[in-house]
Amino acid sequence: MSEPREFAVAGVRGTNTAYAWPNEQPRYLALLVHGYGEHMGRYGHVADRLIRHGGAVYGIDHIGHGKSEGERALIEDFEDVVTDLRTIEERARQDHPSLPVVVIGHSMGGMIAARFAQRYGIGLAALVLSGPVIGEWHVVSTLLSFDEIPDAPLDPAILSRDPSVGQAAGADPLVWTGPFKRATLEAFVEEMATIAKGGTFGSLPTLWLHGEDDELVPPGPSRDGIDAVRGSDLTERIYPGARHEVFNETNKDEVLDDLISFIDRALRTGHP
Repeated sequence: MSEPREFAVAGVRGTNTAYAWPNEQPRYLALLVHGYGEHMGRYGHVADRLIRHGGAVYGIDHIGHGKSEGERALIEDFEDVVTDLRTIEERARQDHPSLPVVVIGHSMGGMIAARFAQRYGIGLAALVLSGPVIGEWHVVSTLLSFDEIPDAPLDPAILSRDPSVGQAAGADPLVWTGPFKRATLEAFVEEMATIAKGGTFGSLPTLWLHGEDDELVPPGPSRDGIDAVRGSDLTERIYPGARHEVFNETNKDEVLDDLISFIDRALRTGHP
C-alpha cells in the first residue's frame, strides 16, 4: 500500500493534517472525505485503487479528528469543515492544474461532500456519497433527547461483515470511541437542514453507495435526503447484506469496481 505525503494546512478553526497520495501522470483528482470519529489513514486501500486507475488522491483529517488539531470529535459548524475541504481542493488543483475533480465522501463525509457539491459543484466532475448522513439520522435525534449524552460504545460488528474491520477500528488510537459531544450533534442537525434547503446537484454525475443492512445510517432516511437534493444524473448501488462501511465490506472489490466504472463514465461525459 502506497504511503501518502502528510502536510499541515490552516483550517478555519485550527491546523489540519492533509494527505496526498502521489501519481506521476494522473488523469483526475480524487478528494476523499472521511466519516465521524475516524481519519484518512483508514482509506489507504481506496486511495491505492484510485491511483491505479489514474487518480491523484488527496484527503484531510477533519478538525478534531485523526492527526488534526482540536478537541476530539468536536465539530461546532460543518460549514467550516466544508471550507477546509475547499482548501485541500485548491491545493490539489495547484499541484495538478486543469484536471477534473471527483469528491468521494463516506458517512459524515458523505454529508460534507454533499454540501461541498452544493457550494462548489460547478467545478466538479463527479460526486460519490457512501452511506451518507443526509436527510435524517436517527442517532442524532435519539442522543439529543437525553439530558446527558450517554457513553454508548459502537458495536464494531455494525461496520462490516468482516470482523477484522471492527477489531482494527477499535484498536486504532486515532479512532474516537468516546461519546458524542452535544455541540457536534447539534451541528449535524443544522447541516442536514442546510443541505435540505441548499438546492440540487444539477447535472453533476452522482453515485450513491449504501449497504442494505446498514444499521448505523439506514438507507431509507438517506434516500429521502438524497431525493431532496439529487440532480438529473444519479446512479445508486444498494448492496444486499452489506453494513455501514461498504469500502471495507466483504464485497469491497465489487464496490470499488462500481466506483471506478462510475468515474470512467463521469469523465467521459466531461462535466463540468
